[in-house]
Amino acid sequence: MAKGLEYKWIVAIVAVFGLFMELLDATIVNVAIPTLQQEFEARTTTIEWVVTGYLLSLAVFIPVSGWAGDRFGTKKTFIFALAVFTGASLACAFAWNIGSLIVFRLLQGVGGGMLTPVGTTMVFRAFPPSERSKASGVMVIPTTVAPASGPVLGGFLVEHVSWEWIFLVNVPVGLLGLVVSARWLKEHKEGDPGTFDVPGFLLAATGMGSLLYALAEAGSYGFDDSRVILFGTLGLVLLAAFVVVELRTKEPMIDIRLLANRLFAASNGVQFVAMTGFSASLFILPIFLQAERHLDAFESGLATFPMALGVMTAAQPTARIYPRVGPRRLMLLGVTVSSVVGFAFAWMDLDTNLWIVRLLMYIRGLGFGVMLIPLQAATFATISPQMTGRASSLFSSGRMVAQSLGVAIVATALTTLLSNHDAIQGSATPAAVDAYQEAFIVAGVMTLLALPVTFFIRDRDAAASMAPAAVAGAEEAEQAAAPVH
Repeated sequence: MAKGLEYKWIVAIVAVFGLFMELLDATIVNVAIPTLQQEFEARTTTIEWVVTGYLLSLAVFIPVSGWAGDRFGTKKTFIFALAVFTGASLACAFAWNIGSLIVFRLLQGVGGGMLTPVGTTMVFRAFPPSERSKASGVMVIPTTVAPASGPVLGGFLVEHVSWEWIFLVNVPVGLLGLVVSARWLKEHKEGDPGTFDVPGFLLAATGMGSLLYALAEAGSYGFDDSRVILFGTLGLVLLAAFVVVELRTKEPMIDIRLLANRLFAASNGVQFVAMTGFSASLFILPIFLQAERHLDAFESGLATFPMALGVMTAAQPTARIYPRVGPRRLMLLGVTVSSVVGFAFAWMDLDTNLWIVRLLMYIRGLGFGVMLIPLQAATFATISPQMTGRASSLFSSGRMVAQSLGVAIVATALTTLLSNHDAIQGSATPAAVDAYQEAFIVAGVMTLLALPVTFFIRDRDAAASMAPAAVAGAEEAEQAAAPVH
């Protein structure tokens, strides 16, 4: 395997293993929630923790990944994270009650929270700046294929095999990833990783955990619920304290000062706003298809899967034209296409042909791919190798918080709109359809808000990631060592 393959592509393949499993697990479980609730005779407020517990655990351990990779080495950290995730997946399949399942899901989050940032760090260290658009073309595939495949695979396994297999599917992939990682990955450590930032960890863990809990609860109870207000306010206060502490800490766990880098800050802004709207539409569409059109989970997943095909179609062409076109125009095009499709769903009703839904999802995937490739390539263009690990942690944390925020907003909006229209979810009445259509408009607006943010992206700032390989070859060492602006 390694003899005919450059090391940088081995790193990319290994990172894809971990990224795919972590992202797949975020969606594959959702379609199994009713089955798990019946299996363990759990209340709704209890079964929710199978999902929210995983998200909270991710939030806690993403910030740890950057320091751990620098301190213990990216290879060791990646293998540890992959082993924890794989082992916890196996344990979930053998859970004997709802409490044990929640605990094992929390353990999955420990591994999953470290997999993506460390994997991304390894990839962007292995690829020189001039070739990072190629790396992004590979990394973007699991970023969208995994979440899109989750409902399809999960629905099929729950309906035709058993719920245990939504966790067991991770095991062979994880074991293969462990073998490849141990055999072919090279270790990388930073010379002076610094000490572990305990105050930063505690503030980030409790702050992000509290905020994500509030966002998850807001989807069910609304933003005016006392628990949502309490935990949301507490989370914001703790995160504000976290920012203050990190700015004053010599060796912060998450270096907030990275946001002083103009390109890095703008790229994170585009990602945050765009992913908020993107996750909102992905959340509400399967609910509409299953609750109002009465498709089963497998049929619903098949209707949304073409989005992944669209991303795969756009990935390589976008990576090839990126050096000539630059990130700003590609991001503008991608956000525009995604927004238009988001609004198009507002015209969907109970009689809309499913092939139209599939076509819209395919076009949405094209737009998302055109946006995400330049986003990933440009984000780290001016980040030094020494800061890549911490920059990746910040980038990954932002994406997860954005996804949670998008789901919470659109879920609360849908609940409010159903109430305003005197409609009951699942009634398949004109009033219910009206509520869903207006909720799709909310999701479309959230995506559209990313459009003005893209104007803060400047192509000349991302020049290192756009330079032709032949020209950049002599300058790679200097570019790689460039300090953070």
